[in-house]
Amino acid sequence: MDECKPSALSALVIDEDWEQALEQALEQIEDVVADAIFLFASIDFAPYFPMMLHIVRRATGTPILIGCSGQGIIGSDQELEDLPAISLLALSLPGARLRTVRVTQELLEASKGPHDLRQQLGLPFDDVNAWFMFADPFHMDCEELVEKFSQAYPGLPMIGGLASGDFEDHESYIFYNDEVHEDGAIGLAIDGDYTILPLVSQGCDPIGEAWTITSVLDNGLVDGISNRSAYNMLVDTLQTLSPELQRRAQRNLLVGLAADEYQDNYERGSFLVRQLFGVDRRTGALAIGAQSRIGQTIQFQLRDATSADLDLHELLSQARTNLGDNQPIAGLLCTCNGRGVGMFGIPDHDAGVITRELGQLPLSGLFCNGEIGPVGKRTFLHGFTACLGLIIKK
Repeated sequence: MDECKPSALSALVIDEDWEQALEQALEQIEDVVADAIFLFASIDFAPYFPMMLHIVRRATGTPILIGCSGQGIIGSDQELEDLPAISLLALSLPGARLRTVRVTQELLEASKGPHDLRQQLGLPFDDVNAWFMFADPFHMDCEELVEKFSQAYPGLPMIGGLASGDFEDHESYIFYNDEVHEDGAIGLAIDGDYTILPLVSQGCDPIGEAWTITSVLDNGLVDGISNRSAYNMLVDTLQTLSPELQRRAQRNLLVGLAADEYQDNYERGSFLVRQLFGVDRRTGALAIGAQSRIGQTIQFQLRDATSADLDLHELLSQARTNLGDNQPIAGLLCTCNGRGVGMFGIPDHDAGVITRELGQLPLSGLFCNGEIGPVGKRTFLHGFTACLGLIIKK
C-alpha cells in the first residue's frame, strides 16, 4: 500500500476458538502498518482478553490499541449477535496526530471545569479535531463523562459507545493497549489531517407539530405544552395521525427536545430523542427521560423498524452527497443492543445499509449498552440509536 496515503482494513471472524479467530482476523489486516487498531471482542472470550491484547500488539506493532467487549460484534456487512466473534479495524493515517486518554470516575469527579479537565488529560482544545470514546456502563457515570467532555471540547464530534457484556453480573471490559479495565473509559483524540464525520441515527419520525413547553412541575414532569395540558396535547397529536400511524405509534411513542432552539424549521434529526415513560392522569403531566424546562421546543416522535430504516438510509445518502470526492477511510459503528434482529426482524441491518449506501467501507464496531454521538453542536448519550463515525481527511 502507498505509505503516503491513508489506508484501512477491517476483519470480522466468528469462531468458538478465540486463538483461531484472532489469527484469522490478524491475517486479514496484515497489509496495513497500523497507527491505531480498534478491537471488539465477544464477552464469551473475557478470560482471554489480556492475551488477545498482547498478541495483537506483538503481531502488529501498533502503538495504539483500544476497544471493548460486546454482546454483539460488527464488521463490514455483518452483525454477529450473541456469537463468539472478534472484529479488528487497522488504520494507517499519515499526517495524523493520535492521542489516547484513560478516564476514571475519580478523575471526572476531581475536575473543576472544562479547563481543568483539559489540563488533567494533557490535551488542549486546539490539539483535538474529534474523539472516539468507549466506556464501562456499570461503574462510571457515563452521562457525566459525555457532558464534561462536551463542555471541555465544545463543538467537536465525539462518537462511541458503552461496552456491553454480562448484564446480570454488571461486567464489561475496556481495552487500552496492553491493559484490560473493568471500569472507566478510553478516548482516542484525532488531530492533524483527519477528523470524524459523525452520523447519529435515532431512528425516529417527528409526528404532529413542534410545540413549546410552558409548564414544568417541581418533580420534573412536563405539565403544560403551549399553555394546554401536556396529556391533552399528546391525545390531540395522535388523533391527527392516519389509522396506520396511530397503530404504529401505540407502543413506539417518544418525545424529542430541539437541539437548537433557534432553528426556523424542525425535521428528522433536529431533536434529542428521549423516552416517554408515562402520564400522570391526575394532572395530565408527562414523565420523560430528560431534564425539561420551560421554553424548550418539544415534538412527539415515532420510532419503529420502518422509521429507523428510513432514517438511517436518508442520513447516509445525505452524507454521501455532502462528502463528494472526499471518500471516508473507514467507519466505526456503535449501535444499540436493542436494534439488530430484535428491531428489524433480519440480521445485519445497520451494517448492510452502510455498505449499500457508502460501498465496501472498512467497518468495525459493536452492539452497545448506550451510544455516544452529537445532536446539533452537543454530544449526548443515546439509546436505541446507531452512531457511526466516518474517518475522513479534513
